[in-house]
Amino acid sequence: MKTDELFDRAQAAATKAYAPYSHFQVGCALLTAQGNIFTGCNVENASYGLTICAERNTIFHAVAEEGPGMKISTLAVIALGHEFPPCGACRQVIAEFAGPETVVWFLREGKPLAMTMAELLPAGFRI
Repeated sequence: MKTDELFDRAQAAATKAYAPYSHFQVGCALLTAQGNIFTGCNVENASYGLTICAERNTIFHAVAEEGPGMKISTLAVIALGHEFPPCGACRQVIAEFAGPETVVWFLREGKPLAMTMAELLPAGFRI
């Protein structure tokens, strides 16, 4: 799986985002260890705490399809017109289904940037 393909799928997902409040249309695509690709977008709610980020939406979709043993091989996230990495809550959820060396891609200065989960969440919560 090429990174470009993940970004293309994330961008396509972002166009479907429901973001009437923030106007941040975010899309995510991930490749699982089983070789499946899943996508998702953010879905906002008037009660902001009920909003779901694109990354979590995508991960939950992957778990619903593959089951609780789903593992993320790599993940790409893109926001139309903006550049930022996953938020803290999403980093923690990604870490639940990824190893410390799992690569997460996002845009920085118009170019794809890869960071490992260990770099993105160096002191994540574990039990």
